[in-house]
Amino acid sequence: MAPHRATLSRSISLFQAFLVEQTDPDRFYSVLAGDSVRQLASYADLDGARVLDVGGGPGYFGTEFAKAGATYHGIDPAVGDFAAAGAEVCGMVRGSGTALPIRTGSIDVCYSSNVLEHVADPEAMLDEMVRVTRPGGIVYVSYTPWLSPHGGHETGPWHLLLGGAGARRRYVRRNGKEPKNRIGETLFAISAARSMRWARAARRAGDVAVVDVLPRYHPGWACWVARVPLLREALTWNFTIVLRRIETSE
Repeated sequence: MAPHRATLSRSISLFQAFLVEQTDPDRFYSVLAGDSVRQLASYADLDGARVLDVGGGPGYFGTEFAKAGATYHGIDPAVGDFAAAGAEVCGMVRGSGTALPIRTGSIDVCYSSNVLEHVADPEAMLDEMVRVTRPGGIVYVSYTPWLSPHGGHETGPWHLLLGGAGARRRYVRRNGKEPKNRIGETLFAISAARSMRWARAARRAGDVAVVDVLPRYHPGWACWVARVPLLREALTWNFTIVLRRIETSE
């Protein structure tokens, strides 16, 4: 597997793939999965690792993790829907990110991509990801802050001007149907600041060490924006926290 390099050309390639997310999802998610596994491999040795993908979706990430030598386990509440549509669901089970059906301390790498903004109680999901990770293991969480251009997902960037409800109404008028991501129902206005408050509290409690904070898709020279309050809400696009689980004394 080629090493991860946060170059400008890599950022451009990801953006080009994102432009066809709706029309060619196979291309987009395959490119994203390969890049994500390379990026994660710069924080953890994936060869032989037990990886839990919280909100894994239909197959793409599992394939790339397997190529890296990891044992892949996926949790998603929509596994049945994926299977009914003919998608690959090997290694996946149905479950909630806020109540993971996984034994405490049994996972080497707990990973989540673009899921936290779809959870009404993100702190509960983060707590669960830490719980199931073994001491010394890695927790990787990446999501879209509400105030970023894509924070409203398919209703963006109008959510920045009209608010979530107004952007939803505009989408319905223009498309004759409800958006998949509906504010307050399947999409929630999470900020980068909120997850950082949780991370600081978990660090003070002795549960985790913060390994890195970064904008997931940016070139390396632009990673500083993830560390600047307010700027990170609008400019990170995908805000990412990497943690290491610390063994706590009883």
